[in-house]
Amino acid sequence: MALRRFARATASTASTSIFQSFATVAPPAAETASPSPSPSFLAHHLLDEFSRPRATRDAARLRRLSAHLTAPAVESVLVRLPSWRHALDFFQWADEQPGFRHSCYTFNAMASLLPRHQAAHLDRLAADALAACCPMTPGALGFLLRCLGAAGLPDAALLVFDGARTCLSCTPNSYTFNCLLDTLAKAGRADDAEARLQEMVVRCGDESVDKYTLTSLLQCYCNAGRPDDANGVFERMSQRGWVDEHVLTILAVAFSKWGKVDGAVELLGRMELLGMRPSEKTLSVLVHGFAKQLRLDKAMEMFDKMGSYGFVAGLPMYSVLIEGLCQKKEIGKAVKLFEEMKRGEVAPDARLLKKMLEAFCREGDFAIAGLFINENARQLKPSGVIALFNVVLEGFVNHGQAEAAYQLLTSMIRGGQGISDGVTVGAHVVDISEDVKPNSDSFNIVVCGLCKVKKLDNALALIKDMTGIGCKGKLLMFNDLIHELCSLDRLDEGYKMFNLMKNLGLIPSEFTYNSLFYGICRRKDPNCALDLLRDMRTNGHRPWIKNCTEMVQQLCISGRITEALQFLDEMLKMGFLPDIVTYSAAMNGLCKTGEVDNALGIFRDISSKYYLPDVVAHNILINGFRISGKLSEAQEVMEEMLEKGLFPSIVTYNLMIDVWCKSGNIEKAIACLNKMIDEEESPTVVTYTSLIDGLCSTGRPDEAIALWHKMMDKGCAPNKIAYTAFVNGLCKRARVDTALTYYEEMMTKGFELDTFSCLYFINFLISTGNATKGCELLKEVLQKDITHSGDLKMAGLINKAVEELSKDGSTSPDINILVQKGLVSRAQTMHKKDENN
Repeated sequence: MALRRFARATASTASTSIFQSFATVAPPAAETASPSPSPSFLAHHLLDEFSRPRATRDAARLRRLSAHLTAPAVESVLVRLPSWRHALDFFQWADEQPGFRHSCYTFNAMASLLPRHQAAHLDRLAADALAACCPMTPGALGFLLRCLGAAGLPDAALLVFDGARTCLSCTPNSYTFNCLLDTLAKAGRADDAEARLQEMVVRCGDESVDKYTLTSLLQCYCNAGRPDDANGVFERMSQRGWVDEHVLTILAVAFSKWGKVDGAVELLGRMELLGMRPSEKTLSVLVHGFAKQLRLDKAMEMFDKMGSYGFVAGLPMYSVLIEGLCQKKEIGKAVKLFEEMKRGEVAPDARLLKKMLEAFCREGDFAIAGLFINENARQLKPSGVIALFNVVLEGFVNHGQAEAAYQLLTSMIRGGQGISDGVTVGAHVVDISEDVKPNSDSFNIVVCGLCKVKKLDNALALIKDMTGIGCKGKLLMFNDLIHELCSLDRLDEGYKMFNLMKNLGLIPSEFTYNSLFYGICRRKDPNCALDLLRDMRTNGHRPWIKNCTEMVQQLCISGRITEALQFLDEMLKMGFLPDIVTYSAAMNGLCKTGEVDNALGIFRDISSKYYLPDVVAHNILINGFRISGKLSEAQEVMEEMLEKGLFPSIVTYNLMIDVWCKSGNIEKAIACLNKMIDEEESPTVVTYTSLIDGLCSTGRPDEAIALWHKMMDKGCAPNKIAYTAFVNGLCKRARVDTALTYYEEMMTKGFELDTFSCLYFINFLISTGNATKGCELLKEVLQKDITHSGDLKMAGLINKAVEELSKDGSTSPDINILVQKGLVSRAQTMHKKDENN
């Protein structure tokens, strides 16, 4: 604005003198056929033409006027046109007229009129001045440099400055250098500023560096974020007595921006000691700086100082303080300052009201929230009021009161329909006009909150209300609702929401589709899933692999292996490549149904076409061959895995140890255990159980016992399976007494043998002469009423034990009692039926 006033003043003076001269030297009427127009006539008619749209201008008239065009006249017209666009149009027209040449004053007048956001026009203007080799005075050059600096064009300013001697016939002086330094300072171009300062000293002498020079350099270092250099310049200025309010303000503002607010306060104290009055901007920056650091006591101190100087705080100042107090949970102080602001007739805006309301709701103080809305919402537009209610709704949801949020929103809906006397927030009734209607954010907050607590029926009711008042809703709420419905196997309702959101113009996301996909997978409906996948492909979405895996797993668990494989094939045809986890699920399903060779076929197929199967996929095959008794094939898969450079997992080691133990290759199993330990893979109870069972099976019970104790020493606690395998293994090697010791240890730890293992153990005890213990255990088994299971093999084991115990005089009375109670006869009967068959 200062530049524009300067240009206008210059233009006015120049045009007056030129036009007076023009009038003086005009030839007599008798000596010319067409006398020159007077200055006022020329300016009047040019203004008239260029104030109108281009299409309505009189071309013939402009031709006549152009013959008398002068630079002062152009300058005069430029500053009097109604807008910069009219001025630029006139400037360009004048430049095109034969015999006319712009002067430095017309260039500067045009430069002063261009707004900052039109920097491109100003950049071209400076380039045109250079191209036209327009002569400039040092003052005119400085003015143009300042215009370029104000528009943020330091590079253009440097270009003009460097072309001054050759193109503009101008030798820069100290004033011109200062203008350039000011331009570089605004851009924070410290390196360029230093170089130009050196050039200034060389050309103009040391005495040319004055207060204005160092002020620009100080500003430059501050804008460039170089505090040490800024302090150095400040000290130089202090030594020369050049420090004034403006200099201290520059440095104080910079300190605040750098987060050195305490340093800024020291500068403020220095200003006051020197009898200088800090500016409103300085104090304002300090308040904001301290508030940003949440040093609210210091911020309030600066705020009070502003008042002592008579500065009147506006809404931005109150807002930053109140919001800071709310953030520090100093709600009482925030309310006090808010009331002070209102007494000072500073009206709060919707943003500040929201921030305060958020603070109340964050603390769960909904009673104050309701009172606050009642007292402050009247001045807001309906959209602002709804924004406040949305804060309360979110507060309820965040405090686990989704039901309260639901009740508030339904009251708001009724209020918006003109059938409510107000809504209750806390203990206060808040009036709602018909103009205040819930928006998409309102429904989004509450529906998402209801979904979190699984109150889906309430959420569905809100969706119905929402569409009833013509509200569209948001994608997030529909996504949450569809996801929760599908998770609870309410797939049909999920599809209704899916279709509704599309009808409302909301575009389903990948999350939306995959929520439905998950619901379909849970229902094990591959045809429906494939239909959805086609829709997803059309809309550019991909299925989540975890859902594909879920579908394959569910189908395999249900024994629908063929459908699972067909589903995978159809996915491939659509361009969706399932990952190795999904294929592993299919392989696992095949292995469980005994179709290990088919599983191997999938394994080979994906290995050659798509993926390098991981350790898990190899483990599935190893386990499948192990269960099928194809132990050599299991070993081949293990060897193949090692050749591929894959590292076996604990599961792999455990499976192979079991394979080698079952195949009688106990040495390989022991070597595998040692390898696990060498590779710092901690053996598990499964590892030890397989080896202990294998050692017993190959007639090496002493080594099994030693390994058992090693397992205990390693801190690996045995489980029921381990105890069962150990007791059974010892019995098979005729170490029944030792087995009995571990059986009793097992019982003290809360484990029990399964019924079959217990019956085998009983018969081993009886056969080795411990009939008493065998009888005791048999009574416990029979009292569990397990004979009613109808298992003939179990009945045979019971009958064998009963027959042997009946021959022993010490146990036969107990057997007779069992017979009298009917606990033995049923087993004997089942056994006899088995023999007859």
